[in-house]
Amino acid sequence: MWYGFNVLWMFSAGWKDLHINPNAIRIDENELDFMAQMGCNFVRVPTDYRFFIHDFKYDEYDEEMLKCLDKGIEAIVSRGMHCSLNVHRGPGYCINGNELEKHNLWTDKIAQDAFTNLWVMFAKRYKNYSKEQLSFDLLNEPPAPGQYGLTRENHKAIMARVVGEIRKITPDREIICDGLCGGHVAAPELADLGVTMSGRGYQPFHLTHYKAEWNAKDGSMEWPYPEWPGMEVDGKTWNKEALREFYKPWKAMKDAGCKVHIGECGVYNKVRNETALAWYKDFFEVCNEMGFGWGLWNFRGPFGIVEHRRENTNWKTMNGMIVDVDLYELFKSHMK
Repeated sequence: MWYGFNVLWMFSAGWKDLHINPNAIRIDENELDFMAQMGCNFVRVPTDYRFFIHDFKYDEYDEEMLKCLDKGIEAIVSRGMHCSLNVHRGPGYCINGNELEKHNLWTDKIAQDAFTNLWVMFAKRYKNYSKEQLSFDLLNEPPAPGQYGLTRENHKAIMARVVGEIRKITPDREIICDGLCGGHVAAPELADLGVTMSGRGYQPFHLTHYKAEWNAKDGSMEWPYPEWPGMEVDGKTWNKEALREFYKPWKAMKDAGCKVHIGECGVYNKVRNETALAWYKDFFEVCNEMGFGWGLWNFRGPFGIVEHRRENTNWKTMNGMIVDVDLYELFKSHMK
């Protein structure tokens, strides 16, 4: 199973200056060394297509920015860890700031062609990496059916097209598809594509995203302080058993032969660390029971194990980094 982290080197091209200087891309190899020494075997690299394609000129690729991605992938695999390349923002869709897109991935052929061609380019560029070294996570967190024009049918058709084109180039490439509704809802209709399904470890959202500024429109700044276990959200009591219940559809897919991985998980830094640690313990144990690996969002930062700044944390300096030693040990002890 895969255990590791998301790294945010090329996560977002920003809202204003989309023409990024390649010299501004910071690939922190010390962080990768730490992960490898920790025993991790998985690093997910969420990317924004606007690093490589500017001003919606979908058939023009920025070679200098692609070379930055090349360096990042090689830095990961050279340490014996698996790299999962993810398109977090693709032509015509992103879960964050979707209104910035000129076209609609779910309804516009121009966006669907651009999305497919982007993955064809990646498949050709990275064809010499083995499936053990590199996987392709096609699109981060598709929306709910009915949102932005997505249906389960057109979602599968678009993903099937891309899977088919990739496998013309590298037939055994490991391909990952995220669940619907922001990655939370299983999509068993994709199982016959032979892909790994990627879920999310953010339940209950009122705990993991408490006071998350980007969710302020959903009331995150006014939610009551989350307790774990036993917090009530919309009439439901959340505890370890509720987590088991939430992941039953994902376990059913795994039992039917589809690989399942939790590509993102974590707790934002506005809750006290004892609350976060109690949730993590139950979450990791449920993942172990169900046979799921995970990728923490992120490594260094408000969801990570390094410098997250949650209250009441037991900090320890390790390899020059300020580490939540309790979360570090909890993470390590649950890797199987």
